[in-house]
Amino acid sequence: MNKLAMAKRCAEKMWKSDSASKALGIDVEISEAGCATARMQVREDMVNGFEVCHGGLLFALADTAFAFACNAYDRVSVAGSASIEFLRPAVLGDRLCANAKEDYRGRRSGYYTVTVDNQHGETVALFHGRCISRDERVLED
Repeated sequence: MNKLAMAKRCAEKMWKSDSASKALGIDVEISEAGCATARMQVREDMVNGFEVCHGGLLFALADTAFAFACNAYDRVSVAGSASIEFLRPAVLGDRLCANAKEDYRGRRSGYYTVTVDNQHGETVALFHGRCISRDERVLED
């Protein structure tokens, strides 16, 4: 199986149990191993008292892209650390796209950058994550 096929199979397996991303209306797409795109539209129940998307939900969108990117290699990988920089507000109705790309992948850890953009191509947030890989397979076969 090539790397892209494995990444897509791992994503399918993860998606089956990802209730949180589904509840937020997030869609995930895999275009290459080590990369993932997650999309979400800002709904009324996602805005805070200042009528902007709650920062925790922007983090959740970026974290979803990060998770699918770092689990592409059939090794269960979890976040070891993550941070986000909020650059501009996302507002009700915005269609957000989080693109995760692999910066470095070692035997047991990896580093990823996720850029969250709105429908105008403006960067809303920058997320950086470090994953730790366990000695467990994502796929059962």
